[in-house]
Amino acid sequence: MHTDRLRQLATEKGPFISVYLDDSHNTEEAGRGLELRWRALREQLESANAPTVALDEVETAVLDGAPPVGESGRAVVADSEQILLDEHLIRPPVSPVARWSSLPYVIPLVEHGRESVRHIVAIVDHRGADLRIINGDSVTHSETIEGEGYPVHKASGAETPGYGDPQPHTEEQARKNIREVARRLVELVDAEHPEVVFVVGEHQSVGDLSAELPKRVTEIAVDLGIGARGASIDEAVIRAAIAEEMLRRRNSALAEAAERFRAEQGRDSGLGVEGLTSVCGALRNGEVDTLLVGDLGDATVVVGDDLMAMAPTPENLSELGASPADVLRADEALPLIALRTDSDLVRLDERLAPKDGVAALLRYAPRRGSGA
Repeated sequence: MHTDRLRQLATEKGPFISVYLDDSHNTEEAGRGLELRWRALREQLESANAPTVALDEVETAVLDGAPPVGESGRAVVADSEQILLDEHLIRPPVSPVARWSSLPYVIPLVEHGRESVRHIVAIVDHRGADLRIINGDSVTHSETIEGEGYPVHKASGAETPGYGDPQPHTEEQARKNIREVARRLVELVDAEHPEVVFVVGEHQSVGDLSAELPKRVTEIAVDLGIGARGASIDEAVIRAAIAEEMLRRRNSALAEAAERFRAEQGRDSGLGVEGLTSVCGALRNGEVDTLLVGDLGDATVVVGDDLMAMAPTPENLSELGASPADVLRADEALPLIALRTDSDLVRLDERLAPKDGVAALLRYAPRRGSGA
């Protein structure tokens, strides 16, 4: 998973409130249901001595924010004074979560968060296109391209005595419009370097645009197969289609990571490790390329004065020459160290169940003795 938006959390000072809940807006009683769910979570956080000022900020975010469309989840992370992250999730969490702890809890964001990669949405027809650059949840640029020959549709059943057949001009103008859209889209791709270009429009327009684009753009282009340009286009449908494609990509990345882990273990290359002891050592040494997080349960790790001095037990930490200073939940500490060391994060499902609920793909084979 792309974790750029989460890396800032790894540099913030806690403690933190981490809240995940169902905020679906698909019934008439949705608002009341959300309020009741939040009240229950607030009581948990108050019992854990979370500060009132932070709880009030989270409550405002949860209850007063713009409601989602249909089924949705919500993630809010705050420090003792302010909101640090507030996002809708692709789907609700299986169970609500409310934590007040030394570190932010980010695993549900890895599992259900919307991918906030930079992308372009191109809504196209033979008259032109609407182009948007989106980074995270923000539209950072938008523009409309209208061809010179508007409108370019053919007159149905019209007779044009003395003026010749308008069809060749109509088709040529349509081609010019598509070429202009392609030219501008290539400029934006080369300047902004998006990870993906989502294309919306009727089949012929999308096909003609694809034929005009160079390979470097078609390789990252995805036809959403929905809608047509114009006032009737449903923005919610576009957002849902993009979320579905991002989820498909996430599932594909998960399957690829699981298969790669099995392959590395089968080759005994040392590039695939599992279990708290081995993963802690690899994280400490900056060896982890991708952290694979499964069910860690209530497992804990011991840290010294620096979070990077981490081991499964006080004895392991003492062997490293560090004095134990704190005991942290493994499902909070391991992902945070992965973020600090620029590792990717993958939330595992039933396809892979590593020892202790955690595994890692390494950048290079670990040094001898680093797995304590």
